[in-house]
Amino acid sequence: MDIANHLAVIDRLCARDFPAEHGRTDVGTGGPGYLIAELRGSGASWQDDGAGREEAAAQYEADRDALAERLTERWGPPDRFSLYSILERTIDGGEAGGARAGEGGGQDGAQPWTGLSGHVPDVHLWRVPEAGRWFALGVSRWSGEPPFRLLAVITDTDPP
Repeated sequence: MDIANHLAVIDRLCARDFPAEHGRTDVGTGGPGYLIAELRGSGASWQDDGAGREEAAAQYEADRDALAERLTERWGPPDRFSLYSILERTIDGGEAGGARAGEGGGQDGAQPWTGLSGHVPDVHLWRVPEAGRWFALGVSRWSGEPPFRLLAVITDTDPP
């Protein structure tokens, strides 16, 4: 993991404007009020739930935690925020919360939280004082391809 590169991407996310429309950006995906960057993706295909997948999950969580330590030096300790209740409300309400963040799903006002809830169980969450925005760091756990992604999210939408 290249922490210096990840921190540079995070700095770019915090400093830039949000796109007017949902879609791809030079750092990942975005839409009105949010940007999401994939800091690391496994690119591997996992056909089973064996030891390899468990090792990969542990490595992605360790990478998230190492990056979170550096961000804690900047912004103080994060809150751990579970996205499960958002997913549960999305499913109960019939919204398309399982869509990939930035690719539709849920209501615009709930993005990026609704889209993330379908594949990111929880995030480390900071309020970035100089940007006036929320920053979240989480591990995407799609059951399909790719199975793991380390995601950085910046948004002006308060967590639900």
